[in-house]
Amino acid sequence: MTLILDGVRVRQRGEPWLDGIDLEFPSGMTTLIGPLAAGKTTLMRVAAGLLPPTAGRVVVNGKDVTPVSVRKRSVAFVYQQFINYPSLTVYENIASPLRLARSFPKEDVDRRVREVAELMGIGDLLGRRPAELSGGQQQRTAIARALARPVDVLLLDEPLANLDYKLREQLRADLKGMFAGSPGVVLYSTADPAEALTFAAPTVVLGEGRVRHAGDAADMYDRPPTLAVAATLSDPPLNLLPGVVRDGRIECLGVSFPAPGVQGSGRRVVLGVRPHQVSIERTGPGGLEFPAEIRLAEVTGSTTFLHLLLPDRRHLVAQLPGTRLFTPGEPAVAHVDPAHVFVFDEAGGNLLATSAAEVGPHG
Repeated sequence: MTLILDGVRVRQRGEPWLDGIDLEFPSGMTTLIGPLAAGKTTLMRVAAGLLPPTAGRVVVNGKDVTPVSVRKRSVAFVYQQFINYPSLTVYENIASPLRLARSFPKEDVDRRVREVAELMGIGDLLGRRPAELSGGQQQRTAIARALARPVDVLLLDEPLANLDYKLREQLRADLKGMFAGSPGVVLYSTADPAEALTFAAPTVVLGEGRVRHAGDAADMYDRPPTLAVAATLSDPPLNLLPGVVRDGRIECLGVSFPAPGVQGSGRRVVLGVRPHQVSIERTGPGGLEFPAEIRLAEVTGSTTFLHLLLPDRRHLVAQLPGTRLFTPGEPAVAHVDPAHVFVFDEAGGNLLATSAAEVGPHG
């Protein structure tokens, strides 16, 4: 089974919502990741037949389904806001797509409902109505309804976004196992890098209605090809600092370090540093040191996010393990190992190098 988006464009109110999407999705799970307004939901709506493309084609298993209405397609959609029929029980909600298809014997409907209910951990809730369920149970019901009838294309649009952390963690693990080796095409959209990395599925990074990059999520995290991809896969957000190349070194806010592979003296670059790579203790010889002022400490329990103000008034965030108490206004020194710095071209946003090795032909 394959789903192909061939030259798909969508314009709404004169604005490009999707701009030249050329993607082929094989059977099994693919993750779509991108920030708000990246085009994830629009892409899914086009794939489902809910939104006709302005240009291009949607091809499922070799057949052009672009003009085919959503009712005649083999597709299921799970939304961020769980949608269940409030007057129906959980059993009846899950059974509804099977009954609408009118091709499943009664005993098959019952077997399938109970099968997917057990799979989603709601087998003991079949007699309840949605108002009697928690948010997590309602979302499990919505997903179970989508899974009940086998379809060629299953679309899940940030289905866990409105759930609490513990429920998200549990459902991620359940869904990852559920979709492994699926015979149909499963598209799962998220704005959360942790989900993309947890699923370890082929991943497409979207931004402003365009494909930024496609590949393995872990590889893109370790070696992001562009600043946009690095920002999309970084949570907390990437720290960005200005730099300039001079005689094989990069100068940044009064400090410098070697930059193997980066060419062009005078070239302006952007340095990307993830918050967990910033420390306020010296990490060893050769580290970069930035004098700073403590502005705020956010304590989350197992982690403290320390917000620092640099001399040029830029902000730097350090992600420190454990509960740490600081006084706003007191001085500090931010330490960064140059081996953990990404170097991006300021003009084009392409990755030029990590400070340890050249990573491509952009130098």
